[in-house]
Amino acid sequence: MIGWALTFLVIALIAAVLGFGGIAGTAIEIAKIIFFVAIILFVISAVMGFMRRGAP
Repeated sequence: MIGWALTFLVIALIAAVLGFGGIAGTAIEIAKIIFFVAIILFVISAVMGFMRRGAP
């Protein structure tokens, strides 16, 4: 998912350099959403991993 976020970030940067403000704005918003979803899924996965191990 981080790869997708970086892809949309690069698309946004290229669109901004070429003057396509609307496309750049949309791409950066998509990149932010995907990034935060990836972070939330990572945190959930980490918590579930720690709970699965249990106490030694």
